[in-house]
Amino acid sequence: MRIDLTENGPPVDVAIDDRVGVALRNSGIVTAVPSLATGWWTLGPAGKVGVAEVAGVELWIAPKLDIRRLFFLIGFARDQKIWRDEDLALHEEPDLLSALAAAFARQASRATEQGLLQGYRQVEEALPVLRGRLRSSDQLSRRFGLAIPLEVRYDEYDIDIAENRLLRGAAEVLLKIPQVGPIARQQLRRLVRSMADVTPARPGRNLPQWRASRLNARYHVALRLAELVLRGGSVDQTAGTVLVNGFVLDMAKVFEDFVTASLGTALSTHGGHCRAQDRWHLDEAGHITMKPDLVWYRASGHVAAVVDAKYKAEKPSGFPYADLYQMLAYCTALDLARGHLVYAKGNEPATSHVVRNNGVEILQHTLDLTREPADLLAETADLARLIAAGI
Repeated sequence: MRIDLTENGPPVDVAIDDRVGVALRNSGIVTAVPSLATGWWTLGPAGKVGVAEVAGVELWIAPKLDIRRLFFLIGFARDQKIWRDEDLALHEEPDLLSALAAAFARQASRATEQGLLQGYRQVEEALPVLRGRLRSSDQLSRRFGLAIPLEVRYDEYDIDIAENRLLRGAAEVLLKIPQVGPIARQQLRRLVRSMADVTPARPGRNLPQWRASRLNARYHVALRLAELVLRGGSVDQTAGTVLVNGFVLDMAKVFEDFVTASLGTALSTHGGHCRAQDRWHLDEAGHITMKPDLVWYRASGHVAAVVDAKYKAEKPSGFPYADLYQMLAYCTALDLARGHLVYAKGNEPATSHVVRNNGVEILQHTLDLTREPADLLAETADLARLIAAGI
């Protein structure tokens, strides 16, 4: 069964088994509520976009934003560079998954057509002869003074390096998704075959680390796409007893990353520096931890401003103004007269609120994500100037 939803769109009623409904609800990818009629559930979007398979149900959640704009937000947040449309050719694909799979397969094929990169990697293992350096502490703790085998550490020069691990890992994730098109699938299979001696990276947050350099320049775009695939593919999980498989993006996280990167860069041009997810405490004892999305510091080290990015307002049951309460807590702990909430335009209005009895002002700003990349960055720069002027 395939279910099509649109981000922020209306829910749909579907006839599914209760076990499947519970699995969908536990996945967190959609909202799932049993209907009054037996055997029917109401499914709605939950801030995620992409494709996932849960308990035999295909979920296709289309982003409200144009796919090219979405990829710009992701690309800028990763390394503050704009992917060119001609590199990704996103306009050729009808949906997010197809666009990503085709773009990655195309870029990975281009990156490796001259051969796979080679490099040095550090290896630790037990050998009958000495190679590289002896790991003395491991030799004593593991071998209890025996002469062999030897616990050694040495550098190996081959293709099993971070760059190739990322490409192969992303290719394998996409090959698990049945909806990937035939041309992209053929390119991905060819890539995996060429990397038979490479250890694939696994989806999740702890991905192999690589550094951009002249030597791996031809891999750069493919690697950024690979990291996107592997992080989006980390929705693979067990929801109860049902496996969740697919590629899903959390739009709130995408927006938060973009605002943190773009606004942080723009604010730094006015002096001082910015820190993302900086650790603070609400209470004197230091038991209540807070991590604002962005804190701007003056050159002297004093806090100049605090910013929190919200794709749309968080309104948990019983707390319809949770964002405002959270920002008030930030301003109190950081001893600031005003705080800044940044929303995606269309989700919340641009306005301001002055808190009674203490005078703290909470300003709500909006960014129009439908604008051209250069215009959106200019709008972010204007917001930085406004924040700087209010100090």
